Amino acid sequence: MHLHLDEEITFRRLEILLAFMETGNLTRAAEMLEISSVSVHRALHGLETGLRCALFRHEGRNLHPTEAAQALADVAREVLRTMSEGVRSTREVAGYSADRIRIGSLYSLTDRTVPKLVMGMKIRKPDIQTELVLGSNADLLQKLRDGAIDAVLMGTPENAADVESQPLFEDDIFFAAPVGSRYGGMDEIDLAVCANERFVTLSEGFVTYAGFVDAFRVAGFTPNVVMKTGDIFSLMNLVGGGVGYTLLPGRVGGIMPQKVQLVPLQKKYLMRQTISLNFLRTRERDPNLLALLSVCRSLSAELG
Repeated sequence: MHLHLDEEITFRRLEILLAFMETGNLTRAAEMLEISSVSVHRALHGLETGLRCALFRHEGRNLHPTEAAQALADVAREVLRTMSEGVRSTREVAGYSADRIRIGSLYSLTDRTVPKLVMGMKIRKPDIQTELVLGSNADLLQKLRDGAIDAVLMGTPENAADVESQPLFEDDIFFAAPVGSRYGGMDEIDLAVCANERFVTLSEGFVTYAGFVDAFRVAGFTPNVVMKTGDIFSLMNLVGGGVGYTLLPGRVGGIMPQKVQLVPLQKKYLMRQTISLNFLRTRERDPNLLALLSVCRSLSAELG
């Protein structure tokens, strides 16, 4: 079925009609919509032209709505309400300017970075609900591309031309050992002397795991990994329990168990992570993401 409306009948003119019906006056309708009285009059006349019937009676300079105008106003309210809901739901499906924002994050960023980011968003957009999704770099990047999350806090992805990244801070990797171990009193550690030690690590896909692999590649041996885990808090507890040593980013220093300590690595093993806010370039004009980006820039300056 082919539906056709005269081009004189537009959503904007229907909005103007409703404003006029509510105020009963050209001047007050114009003030409500922040346009001129002439624009209101032209819009109402345009509707009459498109409908090919009179909507108003002229009494001097005043316009009085007819029953036809009332009938059109009743329909206009429903049409505009339906269209407004359609725009909202379409944007939600696309993830654009919805009433919520889904942020992915590494577990290690939930201590300070994520709370500050969420509070910053609450200040800028108090009506926006924030959802948090935790995972590894690889999992979160895939969720971002699948549209399951809107933005992600993680290590800056390599070779990702479809992703826009806003750096937040850089973080060095440290040697993690139980308090009281023979490595605890060292000023720095040469991984080459740890060839006979047991290690625990995060699963593949985490940015810290990639740094772990790179560091031991420099050391010239494959570490004896006795256990892998999917979150950094479990990893720290494994170290504290004496299961094995590991490498951890400096940002976890404030949330580590008391029985775990971080020791600097020798400079040749220096592995630096760049943590950033990442989102798809196709979403770079999304108002919610622009607000989040602004919060991240402020947070980056604060983190220094």
